[in-house]
Amino acid sequence: MIDFQEALEKILKHMHRLPTTTVKLAESLGYVLAETIKAQEPIPRFDSSAVDGYAVRSEDLQNVSDKTPKLLQIIGEVKAGDTVIPILRKGYAIKIFTGACVPPNTNAIAMKEYSKEKNHTVSILSKVEKGENIRQRGEEFKPGDPVIEQGIIITPPVIGVLASLGYKKVRVRVKPCIALIIIGNELRSPGTKLRIGEIYDSNSYAIIAALRSIGINPIYIRRTKDDKCLIKLALTKAIKLSNVIISVGGVSVGEYDFVKDVLTYLDVKQVFWKVAIKPGKPNYFGVLGKKLFFGLPGNPVAALVSFHQLVKPAIFKLMGSNVKNGILPIAKLSTNIKKKSGRLEFVRGILSTNQAGEFVVTPTKGQDSHMLGGLANANCLIYFPKVENFIKKGMSVKSELLNWDIY
Repeated sequence: MIDFQEALEKILKHMHRLPTTTVKLAESLGYVLAETIKAQEPIPRFDSSAVDGYAVRSEDLQNVSDKTPKLLQIIGEVKAGDTVIPILRKGYAIKIFTGACVPPNTNAIAMKEYSKEKNHTVSILSKVEKGENIRQRGEEFKPGDPVIEQGIIITPPVIGVLASLGYKKVRVRVKPCIALIIIGNELRSPGTKLRIGEIYDSNSYAIIAALRSIGINPIYIRRTKDDKCLIKLALTKAIKLSNVIISVGGVSVGEYDFVKDVLTYLDVKQVFWKVAIKPGKPNYFGVLGKKLFFGLPGNPVAALVSFHQLVKPAIFKLMGSNVKNGILPIAKLSTNIKKKSGRLEFVRGILSTNQAGEFVVTPTKGQDSHMLGGLANANCLIYFPKVENFIKKGMSVKSELLNWDIY
């Protein structure tokens, strides 16, 4: 049995970046950018107005106030998108709207809120400094400046930036082909009638949702009984179709836990089996060439926590992502917690702030590995160190924010 950090390091060591491909910008959400995007021209491309108001020369507005306004004749108007731009002359103003190109000879924009327009003239009621309310050409990026680094997950703001730069397609890392195998004699589909000893299959739905939340649809999904031959058939097909295989259940030490034996038969090299964490002790990781195998425990909470802590970082690295481990804010514990020493325990918790603005974390109700309600209500995992068996109320603890999506 190995520690959590060692297990994660061993997994990430075996990750190889997947090849690149080109996708349409509109379809790029959730992919990982495979190239650094650099500005080809100044951004913004031209001086533009940050407000609705009047293009002026600041030197024409010395000693101006609401008691001593400056009256200027309006000699033109510029809207966003106009390509014919009038030239500002000394002692005059041009009406301008947000986003419009700044007229030549303009060095400031007087805001509409501090002006009064009447009969093609405007009274400026406030002094305007040079450069005020003007978005300067190239103030965000100069030609050659990196705009977005490779390795970033493409989110809505990233798509917005790429669109603003004129990109119609973008170079990304391909997503892994993932097979999911759910194992258990007792599992039945939701909506069917249960007999004594049977339970509804939550693992299929939860792990599929966890994959979809990071932009991946598994290409092969199979639920099978605790039968060595059926498990072998499912894993053999998964190997042919995918480069990442995730199984849930059948990986512990029971007489009907066949996954590890079948993988050995299929020449999969075991990297580790059993991790000193709770929930999630019976975790398996193995490789067959460049194909990766994750054997997750069958208890629903253990399966999801293992996916979040071990599988998700691996998938992101395969896709070339530079996303780091989750944020670990220090928070005060709201109540005593205890456990047996020997394993790092991920206690499901709710992170909030108190009246003093301090982080406070409260364990959710239901901490056993089959109790999904506690995880469903949690927004973080409290790190209960391996060597500890008791943490007192008010003590500071690390808590990792739970993040099931791509952001």
